[in-house]
Amino acid sequence: MKKKILIIVSNANTIGPNNRRTGTFLPEVAHPYAEFTKADYQIDFASLTGDTPYLDALNLAGDPDNLAFLTGTGWADMQKATRLSDVDVSVYDALFIPGGLAPMVDMPENALLKKVIAATYEHNAVIGAVCHGPVSLLNVQLSDGSYLVNGKNITSFTNEEEDNYARADIPFLLESALTSQGAIFHAAAPWSDNSIADGRIVTGQNPASAKGVGEKIVALLESEMK
Repeated sequence: MKKKILIIVSNANTIGPNNRRTGTFLPEVAHPYAEFTKADYQIDFASLTGDTPYLDALNLAGDPDNLAFLTGTGWADMQKATRLSDVDVSVYDALFIPGGLAPMVDMPENALLKKVIAATYEHNAVIGAVCHGPVSLLNVQLSDGSYLVNGKNITSFTNEEEDNYARADIPFLLESALTSQGAIFHAAAPWSDNSIADGRIVTGQNPASAKGVGEKIVALLESEMK
């Protein structure tokens, strides 16, 4: 039976006091999507509200995986993302949350998202996120009351990267917030490929890390099949 992946995306399209335009960062969804497609997984999309999500970084459409996502079934399916509250998340083998600045707007405190991630993790499925996507892991509490990220090896877009990108636009620094909830944070050189798997949690630092996150999620799911 095919493994099933649910990609959960933000519905935000602006952020910060200057209403900076944003959305899901194209390579952060397209590169993992390419890995899931190669593995012949069923890939579905959900968003927090069910409204049409937004894409950022369309200037990177020349990349082969990005172009394939835009012109194939990926973007078409993402535009029809199901509202998360209407999805039976228990049937999925993995959840994946791509980044872009958008998740920093609507994912830090979304109660349903936190409940879904906690339940999915405790049902032994895989949780993956990249760049600003790991904000979805923030404030997730397990049934014993502990934070999901506490004691876990985690990465995300770093404070150093944010200084030169969007510090004036974001509500808080993601690296600092994850660390404050007990994450063992791993920062590599700015904009370098850095993805980490700790048990069933896979995180990536930035756009360059998205492919690696996809590969690690596939490796975990394939290992479960043996």
